[in-house]
Amino acid sequence: MRRHTVEPRPGWQRTVEEQGLVYPLTRHPDGSLRPYWDESAYYAFTLDEVETLEETVEELHALCLAAAEHLVDAGRLADLGVTDPRIAAAVAEAWRRRAELPSVYGRFDLRYDGTGPAKLLEYNADTPTSLVEAASPQWFWMEDRFPAADQWNSLHERLVAAWKKQAALLPPGNPLYFAHSSADELGEDLMTVAYLKETAEQAGLDTDWISMEEIGFDPLSGRFVDGQLRFIRSCFKLYPWEWLTTDRFAGHVLDTLDNGGGTGSTLWIEPAWKMLLSNKALLAVLWELNPGHPHLLPAYLDGPRDLAATTGYVAKPLLGREGAGVTIHEKGADEGAGVTIHEKGADPVVRDDEPCCYQALAPLPAFDGNHVVLGAWVVDGEPAGLGIRESAGLITDEYARFVPHVIL
Repeated sequence: MRRHTVEPRPGWQRTVEEQGLVYPLTRHPDGSLRPYWDESAYYAFTLDEVETLEETVEELHALCLAAAEHLVDAGRLADLGVTDPRIAAAVAEAWRRRAELPSVYGRFDLRYDGTGPAKLLEYNADTPTSLVEAASPQWFWMEDRFPAADQWNSLHERLVAAWKKQAALLPPGNPLYFAHSSADELGEDLMTVAYLKETAEQAGLDTDWISMEEIGFDPLSGRFVDGQLRFIRSCFKLYPWEWLTTDRFAGHVLDTLDNGGGTGSTLWIEPAWKMLLSNKALLAVLWELNPGHPHLLPAYLDGPRDLAATTGYVAKPLLGREGAGVTIHEKGADEGAGVTIHEKGADPVVRDDEPCCYQALAPLPAFDGNHVVLGAWVVDGEPAGLGIRESAGLITDEYARFVPHVIL
């Protein structure tokens, strides 16, 4: 694993926009626009490294499924903050009937520097983004710059194949709706949903558009409907389950939930059992079940325990996103000798009552001063590709940059 600098292609911004990346630039707090898609650098891997990472992802995915099984069998959903009996029952039922429910993709965030085993930082299993840039512009960049090289990137083909495979699980006679939140000002959610909709259409599925805010509920039929009062029988939503089960329509979601077997009225993708994997509490459960595992970091739910004195720790809100609320505590910080670090430009807003997962501090490796995290994609349960993000600080937040890679 090596970082190299390279001259960006002439007109790169327009090129990647035409390939589906609608926000190649990011506006920073000082008002400046800086590249989000950053092709002034790239990472090169050997084939052995990539094959090892693929094996790591396969193993981590299996460990996560085993942890989900344990959480359901042991009745431990309260450890995830799921205390509403109806929600817990819906999640557990979705897990038991998961073979009947379509599930498409997820992203593991890994700490890796080319030496030693990769370490799991978190699993984005419900609403992962940065998919488009990993699947499309990254591949075309390689073809332009390094046509003789290869890339860990079978995302597009695997997504199309996944939709084809799971089409039989979708209700017949109705389109599969693709929904994003219109509150997304950046366009990232829209871009991701548009790309997934395209792959579903290439798989031969009948699809339609809608925003989450446009979804209505018809009290006469007891169904979710679109703006023309057409029944929404199935819907891919880039909208977290923790929102779907707590907003003002939550009762209707649970009343009409299709959890397999033809019951209920609306089938949601990703399914409700992804709540077991998209929660930072999973990290602590994984460590509890697999202590000392080479691809896991020590993690706890009841506090940092000995991490404060041994490695330092990272406090992660169970349902945090884009680094929000994450704090890094160096070794000895609780004794007054360390430092609490945060790179958002302001103190993090963390409520005293907000549950966190406390994970051992394993600082992101720095290449030429850039802190890097690997995003390893899973499609239909199989390793499918790699996206790399760089940040100026130790927390990968909304100002991180996407950098392409090749296999040499």
